[in-house]
Amino acid sequence: MVWRSPPDPSTRAPPSMMYRAKRCLQLADPLLRSGFYSLKAVAASPSITRALCSDGGAAGPTGRAVIIITRRDGNRKQTKTHGPAVGPVRLRHTADFLPKSVFAAGTAKRTKEMLRRKAALASLSDEQQEEQVEEEAQREDQEAVGRRRQARKDEPPARPLSVAEWRQMKEASYSPKRFDFHMMTSLLNSGAELDIAKSLLSFVAMETGTLSYELLLRYLTACVRDGHDGEVTDVYEIMRARFPLLETGACSLFIQSFSRTPRWREALDILRHINKVSLPSPRDYGKVIAGAVMHGDWATAWALYDELTDKGLSPRQDTWEVLFRGGPSGTRSEAEQDGTGRPGSVSQSEQQERLLAILHNMRNNQVYPQQRLVDAIKTWFESLPGQKWKAGWTTVNPKGVCRCCGSSLESIHLTTEEYHQLKDVVMTSIIQGRDVFKKTTPEELDQFKEFVKRRPVFDVVVDGLNVARTGKQDGRKAETLLAVVSELESQGQVVLVLGRKHMLSSRSWDQRSMMLIQKKAHCFFTDNISEDDPFLLYAALHSGNHCRFVSRDLMRDHKACLPDGGSRRLFFKWQRGHQLVVNGFTPNRRVQFQHILGYDTIIQTWDNTWHIPYDDSVEERTSHEVPQRWLCLTKTH
Repeated sequence: MVWRSPPDPSTRAPPSMMYRAKRCLQLADPLLRSGFYSLKAVAASPSITRALCSDGGAAGPTGRAVIIITRRDGNRKQTKTHGPAVGPVRLRHTADFLPKSVFAAGTAKRTKEMLRRKAALASLSDEQQEEQVEEEAQREDQEAVGRRRQARKDEPPARPLSVAEWRQMKEASYSPKRFDFHMMTSLLNSGAELDIAKSLLSFVAMETGTLSYELLLRYLTACVRDGHDGEVTDVYEIMRARFPLLETGACSLFIQSFSRTPRWREALDILRHINKVSLPSPRDYGKVIAGAVMHGDWATAWALYDELTDKGLSPRQDTWEVLFRGGPSGTRSEAEQDGTGRPGSVSQSEQQERLLAILHNMRNNQVYPQQRLVDAIKTWFESLPGQKWKAGWTTVNPKGVCRCCGSSLESIHLTTEEYHQLKDVVMTSIIQGRDVFKKTTPEELDQFKEFVKRRPVFDVVVDGLNVARTGKQDGRKAETLLAVVSELESQGQVVLVLGRKHMLSSRSWDQRSMMLIQKKAHCFFTDNISEDDPFLLYAALHSGNHCRFVSRDLMRDHKACLPDGGSRRLFFKWQRGHQLVVNGFTPNRRVQFQHILGYDTIIQTWDNTWHIPYDDSVEERTSHEVPQRWLCLTKTH
């Protein structure tokens, strides 16, 4: 063990203003959880006052630091703290960054960051945090210096070099044997001028008398990336002559380049070649489709699109964007043909029908267009001849009404037919599936089914262990669960609590609270090794379409067990409409649940309107989250 004396505060460099602001945010964050008017507690916190002081010590008698809290309505409130004046530190109101729903876009990222900050604050004292920041900064600086020193000798040149200059550089290299490969990679990564890479190829050819496949492949990558399509043609001739077979990576690069030139039909030939030995990627299909659209051969473009989908591949969004951006101007009458004598275009009515079919396909597969694609969709609707479409970017209010046109969106709740379809597939794939007995036993599952049969229909099913962990204090799990059950009972709900048998005997579970829970709700306790998710799904779906469940578990594993995309979409829809999530429970305060949106986030159309939810560039969305922004399209007469 190495003993290190604590640092002398008098020798420590004063923390920067940016650091003091970040420390203030970190320290204020837990105090602001209880709401806006807990600001007095923030202002009175010695650790925050110290964080705002320039010397990191106790606050002096002169000057005051100002903390400005900006609320969602734009109003501001200032609180003065003792200490030197360091300028305003702006803290967002809690509602600006705490998500309203676990299914809202950006929630997962914000929650992960919040938990990371809380864990860091809990594990370190103020002085330890300052030391850690300083040590990490020093370590990063040292590592950066080392990397710069190591890379200096192999740094790409700023101009083309002669053979003699390349030879001299190779001899001074850290790895002369792989110099050409590493240097070409560096040129590619740094975005250097192509002439520099060409001079490197000339040096290698003169030194060795040949050019390796991997070296040409990296040079080809640079040519394609920077749009040097004429150079790509030369590389294609060289590689075809020297190598009998080209792997799919090189073929994809040639397809990408040729598709944007008059040689686009050669890209089609390369795609056919790939088809003989393997399955082309959706990207390869999309590039050739783009080439066909660019050169007006819509018949080939749609034939390739059908081939892509028939192979079970999912089109890329940039492929859809190309098709929508082709628009009515890319179509001609059915009688017109291209120069080859083959039909080269489709009728406007067929084009419109096919593009609308893409939107329905996106709806059925719950695909959300990204910003570029939704812009193309908007432009296409506005350009339709003889039709007047009004477009607007909008959001939807909590009641499910579009703020642009005033239309009500589709309900999140399943129809009777959808509910029975989902119930059947969940019972077959999850409850009776082969993997269910890894989580329980046949005897226990039969016992539970008999238990449910003898009880009244449940309104809410509670995942006891999951809900108990909602509280901030681990030692009060039973009290947390009791508070949630009591809130549901006060609403007149018939409640089922699922737990494990250790909850009835463990010292970490307050037994008085557990007794009260059993008086307020029906309870079923599984073996300690069992998982309760299958029991929760069975009880909720068996009770009817009205029954909700309380848990923070997103059940992605269970959704993945379902046999097809349609059933997985139904499960996700049911989950968003029935899952209650406790909204940051605090002891001695009333339990609140996150609001369940009443509308479905999916592409919708009716009565000459389209509503398209889309991914914007602000909120990073994970697979279990849905967008919050919409494109509203209304046909005017």
